[in-house]
Amino acid sequence: MTLKAPAAPPLPAELEALLRRLRLPYMRAAAPDVLASATAQRWEPAEVLRVLLAEEAAGRDHATTEHRRRASQLPAGKTLHAWDANASAIPKATQHALATLEWVGRAENLVVCGPSGTGKSHYVEALGHQAIERGKTVAWHTLETLTQLLRRHRADDTTTKAIAKLIRADLIVIDDVGLLPIHPDAAEALFRLVDAAYEKRSIALTSNIHPAGFDELMPKPLAAATVDRLLHHAHLVITDGTESYRLTQATNGKGVIPLTT
Repeated sequence: MTLKAPAAPPLPAELEALLRRLRLPYMRAAAPDVLASATAQRWEPAEVLRVLLAEEAAGRDHATTEHRRRASQLPAGKTLHAWDANASAIPKATQHALATLEWVGRAENLVVCGPSGTGKSHYVEALGHQAIERGKTVAWHTLETLTQLLRRHRADDTTTKAIAKLIRADLIVIDDVGLLPIHPDAAEALFRLVDAAYEKRSIALTSNIHPAGFDELMPKPLAAATVDRLLHHAHLVITDGTESYRLTQATNGKGVIPLTT
């Protein structure tokens, strides 16, 4: 039978109160074990302080990352760890270069276009999670959510302020452009966002069609102005030639958990 180590003694009430007052929750949680280890191993006072401060810093960093992850509204929790680089039509060298996120630091855009089911949304969401892990802020949108934003703020003439707030994020992801014809409000919202972010923030956009075909979805003058700004400083990635991951999984019986009798 394995014996559990005795629990570290609780902090003195005065010290507990001070840590609460100074709002150091991660240090407070770690302090009993750290102080017990320090006593048993005869740590120098400076080492005790270093370890406690490191616990607080790590806890705050983790909390900030999780807050940014929730605020981003990234939909499915798909990361690069779950990404199959070998199955993608995107060259591995390109995948590696994009994963460095240097393009985000340069306020460049990423446009991933190709047939449905070829991993476009997964890939840009994974890059979004990567950006959050690197301390950047991310905002995930579809044309529907952009349209709702435009309509909500048009009533009181605060659309410009809403767009300005949206592009505070380091990376704005716009998913699934081109599945359906674009409503005029959606076309206006897309243009206003691309125009506001131009040379200031990065946009990662996925589409079933090449941006050159956007004039089939929205008024040609607006499409031309949008694509001009979107592609001026952009990395264009094509996923043609890749079979649908979803269809392949379904065909191979991997889309669901097998039923048990």
